[in-house]
Amino acid sequence: MKYDVCIIGSGAGGAPIAYELSNAGFHVVVLEKGNHYREEDFSKDELAVSRRDMFTPLLKEEQHIINERNKDGSITRYEGSEYDWSFWNGSMVGGSSNLMSGFFHRMKPNDFRLKSVYGEIKGANVVDWPISYEDLEPYYAKVEKIIGVSGVVTKHKFAEPRSSLEFPYPALEVNGVTKWFDASCKILGFESIHTPRAILSQGALGRSGCSYSNFCGSYGCATGAKGSASAALLQKCKAKIVPEAFVYKLQSDATKIISAHYYDKDLKSHAIEARIFVVAAQAIESSRLLLNSKNKYFPNGIANNNGQVGKNLIFSAGGVGEGRFHFDSLTKTQQEELMQPGLFLNRSLQDWYEYKDADKSYKGGTIDFLFEHANIISRAKREFYDANGNIMWGTALQKKIHKTLTTSRVLTFEVFNDWLPTDYCNVSVDKKLQDKYGVPVGVINLYGHPHDLKVGSFLAEKAKKVLENMGAKEISASISASPPPNLVAGGCRFANDARNSVLDVNCKAHELDNLYVTDASFMPTGGSVPYTWTIYANSFRVADHIVKKL
Repeated sequence: MKYDVCIIGSGAGGAPIAYELSNAGFHVVVLEKGNHYREEDFSKDELAVSRRDMFTPLLKEEQHIINERNKDGSITRYEGSEYDWSFWNGSMVGGSSNLMSGFFHRMKPNDFRLKSVYGEIKGANVVDWPISYEDLEPYYAKVEKIIGVSGVVTKHKFAEPRSSLEFPYPALEVNGVTKWFDASCKILGFESIHTPRAILSQGALGRSGCSYSNFCGSYGCATGAKGSASAALLQKCKAKIVPEAFVYKLQSDATKIISAHYYDKDLKSHAIEARIFVVAAQAIESSRLLLNSKNKYFPNGIANNNGQVGKNLIFSAGGVGEGRFHFDSLTKTQQEELMQPGLFLNRSLQDWYEYKDADKSYKGGTIDFLFEHANIISRAKREFYDANGNIMWGTALQKKIHKTLTTSRVLTFEVFNDWLPTDYCNVSVDKKLQDKYGVPVGVINLYGHPHDLKVGSFLAEKAKKVLENMGAKEISASISASPPPNLVAGGCRFANDARNSVLDVNCKAHELDNLYVTDASFMPTGGSVPYTWTIYANSFRVADHIVKKL
């Protein structure tokens, strides 16, 4: 059967295309590698996520090669299955948007003109975007309404311009510790920001409100309150969704894609023909698919005659930190506030989204504050050793776990700053290793620019000051070049100049008339926020373009 549009991948990059095009009357099919889960399938099973990787492929069947670049320029090769190093995220209908925490910050105007505003950085391929914040703003606003963003707009010195005064949905309930945070920020002269969340605080859009389980990150939402691509879009559109369909090759002639070939769960091959093809398999896998789709017209991979596919891969730089609050330093009221179950903190800092150090201007970032995950397994595992590093067991371990979980609580923070694109961080395919489908696996060539660490460390020190002022103990931070697998972009950069990019301003491949890439692959830089809101917004923008084209 021939379709108007064939979409490969069903996450934040693919679902808006399916939603807009199918509801506009076009014949749309979505090919999704993973299973089709629904709200009733998303229990809070700690073992399924902590020990069994329920939502990602088995590494012995599907993996990546990771080439880590060392300081001396040498390369250390890791096979993902051997080192249990996974870059898979949310292989299911709706993609990793099912598993997000839903921290939704917009990129800011200067994020779109990083090179113009802050200048070149040696060893980094920093460029301006071919579109502006003003081009994307209407689509950020659209996402707020359709996906469902809740919160309170906070006016501060780096607040981005908005076409609406407030978020369309009321803010989530917050924990009593939020008052401590706000008070400490006031003392320190910091501006406490209400964190926008892609989570509904009450029933709306045909979905239920939040149940406050505090099982957001790494877990699907059982109420539909989280603005996943599945709950917000795919359940409300007319597209045909084919789960367990791994697309292994795109077939083309010199100017257009002819068909997409996929294996079903029984490893039987099928082909789909369409007028337009949209690749949104998440950045690493989208590049891998194009690179593996070689033919006489594109001997180096589809849309890759200029050698740009897979280049300028980026992640989110920064890291994490934490501090622990103990009962013995708190009043009875504070103890009760600290242990309120489920409720969010929902506070962020962006005071240093831009900052100066030694009279030099730097692009900074965002710090989000949140309680440690409610998963009891991960919390208990922290207590396995005594103060001398010896492993504990039996009654002593039981008492230690019980005391820690009932008389203290950890507040964490996450730092988001730009991961600078470089020549050394990219995607390729391996010449020998294949997955269970017989397809060459993707190779992730890793390198973090030293500038990223400098900015991340600066921000972490600010976050630690807040925790210290709040009275936390055991404060620590970890800023490194180790990439977060759930925050990946680039590889199919969009730009006006076809010589150094893969896609044009509308995310259509320069070299093909009917191929689009709409996951985070298109992003030349990532801003200093989580990517999901921007992926959603851009995908809605591209959907408008495709509707007009069809």
